[in-house]
Amino acid sequence: MLLKLDISPEICRLFPSIKIGCILADVQVNPSNAQILTEMEAIIEEMSSRVSPDTIREMPVVASARNAYRRMGQDPNRYRPAAESLLRRIASGKGLYHVNNMVDILNLVSVQTGFSIGGYDADKIEGRIVFGIGFDNEPYEGIGRGVLNITKLPVFRDDRGAFGTSTSDSVRTMVTGSTMRFLMVFPAFYAMDNELNRALALAVDLLERLGDVKKPEYWIV
Repeated sequence: MLLKLDISPEICRLFPSIKIGCILADVQVNPSNAQILTEMEAIIEEMSSRVSPDTIREMPVVASARNAYRRMGQDPNRYRPAAESLLRRIASGKGLYHVNNMVDILNLVSVQTGFSIGGYDADKIEGRIVFGIGFDNEPYEGIGRGVLNITKLPVFRDDRGAFGTSTSDSVRTMVTGSTMRFLMVFPAFYAMDNELNRALALAVDLLERLGDVKKPEYWIV
């Protein structure tokens, strides 16, 4: 069953070409197996020789997210899009975190495509999802970051409030060993149809090939 996701008028006014790619999959969350870890190490090794803070900022998808942050009134150097943060870890020799099979696959897609992908336990989302802009003093607890100021950041909300941003996913909807339905969202603020379609295709391939996922659903809003 597809989740319902809308894009708020305030975002649409700023970004008339905005689209959001979505993937919903039935999953079993486990520690990453040897195949995932081997692929992660290969990607890290390949990318570490050619990425730097300057080249990362120039990647088209990363640059578009940084521009979007500025247009919403936020400083992308203070609150970096998640993909940029992951790529900077690789550039500095820190590699990628090992979290679990689903989050590790998401991060593999993110560093290869530049999209700051949200990953959520779909069963912890309540009601309709709306993509908007963070309010002043809006409650939000980021994973590993504590209380996070999400003012003027791109934000996913449900009936309970904010549960995801392009900077940090939230504790409330985080993916754990009990997650059974995994939602991935790919915000594309500007017209990037080819890049978005390639990112969705890569994610589906990795979910099926490395994550033992059967026929994940995917669509674009």
